[in-house]
Amino acid sequence: MSVNVKMYSTGVCPYCIMAERLLHSKGVEQIEKIRIDLDPAQRDLMMQQTGRRTVPQIYIGDTHVGGFDDLSVLDRSGKLDELLHPA
Repeated sequence: MSVNVKMYSTGVCPYCIMAERLLHSKGVEQIEKIRIDLDPAQRDLMMQQTGRRTVPQIYIGDTHVGGFDDLSVLDRSGKLDELLHPA
């Protein structure tokens, strides 16, 4: 069973691209991408939910992971695999 991955992003964000590559390398086939540059209401929603204004903002299931740096830390600690592939 695959976990749902959602990412708030923009069309020109290099960190969004790196996050997407990392998630795909971990076996994530589908990422729900929400383009806040195309929908300002989604930017407002993202900021309300996360308290952050930068992209990417990544959710794995119901867990707010944060941005690319946070995702990388999770990966290096081995906890990203646990989130993506719960027992």
